[in-house]
Amino acid sequence: MSKDRVLIEGLTILTIIGVYDWEKTIKQKLVLDLEMQWDNIPAGKSDDVSLCLDYFQVSQSITSFVETHKFELIECVAEQVAELIIQQFSVKWLKVKVSKPGAIANAKNVAVIIERSRDRK
Repeated sequence: MSKDRVLIEGLTILTIIGVYDWEKTIKQKLVLDLEMQWDNIPAGKSDDVSLCLDYFQVSQSITSFVETHKFELIECVAEQVAELIIQQFSVKWLKVKVSKPGAIANAKNVAVIIERSRDRK
């Protein structure tokens, strides 16, 4: 397996997320960081964009998905985003960090990080 990676950092999305009733009526900010395994050799040698992992399309898919769904937990966002990227873009492995800045008054941020692969059972 290639050790090459494609990163998307600081993808900021507004969505409905939270377990409390008041949270289910407002949009809150989530910030996603992704690290995706992708063999960059073919694109690097050919300079052919069709051989790249299209990070613009990945970002658009994630943004559209998260904006149009309601969640209670950032853990759920992470799992569903990982599944979406693996299925839609044939990524073999990825790491997803979902942050919810301001979720705790006296903390700058709370976050979860997961790693998933296509062959995970």
